[in-house]
Amino acid sequence: MPTQTIEQSVEVDAPIAQVYNQWTQFEEFPRFMQGIERVEQRDDRHLHWVASFGGETHEWDAEITEQRPEERVAWRNTDGKDNAGVVTFHKIDSGTTRVMVQMDWAPEGIKEKLGSALGADDRRVKADLERFKEVIESRGAESGGWRGEVPREG
Repeated sequence: MPTQTIEQSVEVDAPIAQVYNQWTQFEEFPRFMQGIERVEQRDDRHLHWVASFGGETHEWDAEITEQRPEERVAWRNTDGKDNAGVVTFHKIDSGTTRVMVQMDWAPEGIKEKLGSALGADDRRVKADLERFKEVIESRGAESGGWRGEVPREG
């Protein structure tokens, strides 16, 4: 099944440590990710996702394949929706951070394939990043953070 690649970024007016710490609060993703109903962090490496899109509810498990504080978080699905990606964090200056998302996923069914062809995926990720920016800039501080590392395997 052909995959789609999404690449988006946003500059956040906050220090890299604060931005990274907030991103690692996976269970708060529904606050800024459209269609994500719930994310459960099962342990340092495993997440369970529940999302609604295209009028259907989807659940899948994902594994964090690499995590380095203030640099990157990479993941891949272990079942359900076929997806993988990486989020990288780039210090622009002491108070500005660029967040970059690269994600590959395999659209299923006519609705997802049509939406992907029309660029809906890119727009959704861009809007999610803009909402993340709003959350962190309006809050002024992260709600928590996990600074452990997950080494890349292989």
